[in-house]
Amino acid sequence: MIGPASGGARSNPIDNEEANMGMMRKLMASGIAAKVIQEARKPQNQAKIKKMISDFQNKNSGGGAGKGRGTVR
Repeated sequence: MIGPASGGARSNPIDNEEANMGMMRKLMASGIAAKVIQEARKPQNQAKIKKMISDFQNKNSGGGAGKGRGTVR
């Protein structure tokens, strides 16, 4: 009697479609990451990034007390 295929061969085409979609997502993510790094190397964009970080730090550093984990007992 011959049984179902075993080993590395998958007989379900949905698995292949899911694998292809996963590979496409990874390719798109790596392409987007490469573009972001490429843009971040430009001097005008570096200035914008530094300003954004500075603004974010100033926004979050205001007030000091009242933020965090609360009252320590």
